[in-house]
Amino acid sequence: MKYQLLKNIPLVLSVAIIIIGTIAMLSYYNNWEQTSLASQENLVETVAQEENTSSNNLQEIIHEAQKNVVQIETTGPEGSSQGSGFVYNEKGDIITNAHVVKDADSVYVKTSEAQTYPAAVIGIGNQQDIAVIRVPQLANSATLEVDPNFEPSIGDEIIAVGSPHGLRNTVTLGHVSGLDRDMTVEQYEYNNLYQISANISQGNSGGPLIHEETGKIIGINSAATNEGTIGFSIPIAQIFDRVSMWSDTASEEDLNYDGDPTMYQDINPNTLEEDGLYLIDYFYETLNVRDYFAAYSLLGSDLQTSQDYQEFREKVVNSIEINVTNREVTNIGDYKATIVVNSDHLVTDDDENEETYHYETTFEVGQENDQLKILSMNREILSRTNETSGE
Repeated sequence: MKYQLLKNIPLVLSVAIIIIGTIAMLSYYNNWEQTSLASQENLVETVAQEENTSSNNLQEIIHEAQKNVVQIETTGPEGSSQGSGFVYNEKGDIITNAHVVKDADSVYVKTSEAQTYPAAVIGIGNQQDIAVIRVPQLANSATLEVDPNFEPSIGDEIIAVGSPHGLRNTVTLGHVSGLDRDMTVEQYEYNNLYQISANISQGNSGGPLIHEETGKIIGINSAATNEGTIGFSIPIAQIFDRVSMWSDTASEEDLNYDGDPTMYQDINPNTLEEDGLYLIDYFYETLNVRDYFAAYSLLGSDLQTSQDYQEFREKVVNSIEINVTNREVTNIGDYKATIVVNSDHLVTDDDENEETYHYETTFEVGQENDQLKILSMNREILSRTNETSGE
C-alpha cells in the first residue's frame, strides 16, 4: 500500500503542475487581452482626436493668416497704388514688395479688423523686390511663424493670402508647381522663385505664401502671368536676413509716418459701407472658427460693459456652424452704418440634438477711440428648424 502511494506521487505532481500551469496561463491570457484592448482603445481615441484636429487645420491656418495680413495703400507722384503685406515680428514690421511702396509720399495699411494706420518705410530694395514698413500700432500683434529654412518639393500644397483688386484677405489655394524660376520685371531681378498654381492678381503683391502642412510663411507673392493662373513667390529664405537687418537697425527718430498718425483714423463716409460690411463679415468668421476672444474684441465699449467675455461666449459657443444668408446696409449717417444680417445658426444641445436658429441681427458700426467697432447689436430669432424631424 505504501509502495502504491509512493508510485502515484509523480502522477499526482504532474497533474497538479498541469492544473497550476493552465490556471496561470489563463490568468496571463485574460490579463494580456485586457491590456491589449485597453491599449487599442487609447490608440483609437488618440487617432480620432488627431483626425479632428487635422480637419480644422486649414480653416484655422487661414484665419490666423488673415489676422496679420494687411492691405497697403500708397499715394505718390504717379497716383495711388495698392498691395498686400504681412506682420512678421513684434515691432509691427510688415514685409511687402518694393514695387508696392516705391516712390510713395504716404503709406498706410488696413487691417483685418478694418482699422487704418499710417506706415513708415524702414527698408527697400533697389534690385530685389522687397521692402519693410513699420506700423507701431501693430506691435506685439499675433503673427504666423516664418520659416527661413524651408525647402519645398514640387506638389507641396500652399495658401496665398492678399488683397487682389481691393478685396481684403482673399485666399487662394494651390501647390508648388515649379522651382528655381528666374525673371526680370522692370528694375527688379527675381531669382530662384517658387512657381505656384494659386491664382495671383493685382493687389496680391507682398502677401504671404503659406505652406499648408506646417502653417508657416515660406514666401512673398510677387508676380504672375497676364492670365493670373500662374504665380511666382520670392522664397523667404532669400530675404530674411536682409529684412531682419532693416528691422534691427531702424531708428524711430528717422522714420516718416507722413504727419499726424491719426490723420487716417477719421472715418471716410465713402468707404464706411465697405468697411462696415467687411467688419461684420470678419465678426462672423471669427465665430465660425470659434475664436471668441477676437470676436469680442470687435465690440464697442458699451457692448463690452453690458456683457463680459464669458457671458458673450456662452451666447455663441453652442453654434457649431453659422451661415450668413443676407446682409444689407440700411442706413449711413453721423459716421455710423446700420447693417441688417440674416443668419442661420446650427446649434447643438447637451444631448447632441441639432436645431437651426434663423436670426435677424441689426448692427450699428462706427468709430470709437479711432477704431471701427460694432457699437450695438440687436438679435431677433425669426424661427427654428429641428434638424432631426425637419420641422
